[in-house]
Amino acid sequence: MRVIRVGTRKSQLARIQTDSVVATLKASYPGLQFEIRDKILDTALSKIGEKSLFTKELEHALEKNEVDLVVHSLKDLPTVLPPGFTIGAICKRENPHDAVVFHPKFVGKTLETLPEKSVVGTSSLRRAAQLQRKFPHLEFRSIRGNLNTRLRKLDEQQEFSAIILATAGLQRMGWHNRVGQILHPEECMYAVGQGALGVEVRAKDQDILDLVGVLHDPETLLRCIAERAFLRHLEGGCSVPVAVHTAMKDGQLYLTGGVWSLDGSDSIQETMQATIHVPAQHEDGPEDDPQLVGITARNIPRGPQLAAQNLGISLANLLLSKGAKNILDVARQLNDAH
Repeated sequence: MRVIRVGTRKSQLARIQTDSVVATLKASYPGLQFEIRDKILDTALSKIGEKSLFTKELEHALEKNEVDLVVHSLKDLPTVLPPGFTIGAICKRENPHDAVVFHPKFVGKTLETLPEKSVVGTSSLRRAAQLQRKFPHLEFRSIRGNLNTRLRKLDEQQEFSAIILATAGLQRMGWHNRVGQILHPEECMYAVGQGALGVEVRAKDQDILDLVGVLHDPETLLRCIAERAFLRHLEGGCSVPVAVHTAMKDGQLYLTGGVWSLDGSDSIQETMQATIHVPAQHEDGPEDDPQLVGITARNIPRGPQLAAQNLGISLANLLLSKGAKNILDVARQLNDAH
């Protein structure tokens, strides 16, 4: 029996996400065996960025042929992958919005009704910039660690009145009861790819690419191609506040994107749409360079993928024409200076 080796990191959420992908693959391929390898250690992490370190370690395992595929939160994967790697599948997206988890003494409140000068924890510049602008009576402070660590800091220390986390992560962990408020796009738009899982594979490993292709969710794929193309063309990344919101409706893909200064005082937001019909999966011949923004989806028609990418590029160009580059450059300089 052929064994497919799946790489993940040693965190509860990463393991839950990987297990869900493996369960879907097992159902599609009952004749294959799947082995999950999570030997990658949680190291003490600094400003280098915890996510990029884990991504590099897992890519190293892929490169050395120790694993065949790796499951990531799509928002942790850069829009340009190192040579030799590709995202071979994007799974159906969970709720992409951000959630507020309150300290036990503030349960029942909202960000709006928290007392003046309450401290809200978030490690995301994107969330802090948008929420500072929307809720000037609150103070936003960095909070580090995985989901378990952050919730423990919230509950056991008196520093934070609330913390902001991705709804999808809380739901996957089974912590629905901790969600005190889900933030709407008018309050806080989400990160590119948030709520979706990406499966990274070796770009030339046709067998594995064919195998994971069944995981592609066409609507999520097209939304995430548009979002990633927007971010890539803006040259944004984790170190600057960039956020998006996408929706498919009646054959139209709507993409809203925004950039903010670090304190949220300066921002540009715009919405564009394109006619894109969500295709059914189909068998397609190999193409010379099938990757779009790091993603390979040969079983989804090429036309809608290109239209989604063009929508992202067009929106980025619109924002750049209105001064987005200056806002992002200043944000990047200020963040690097910290």
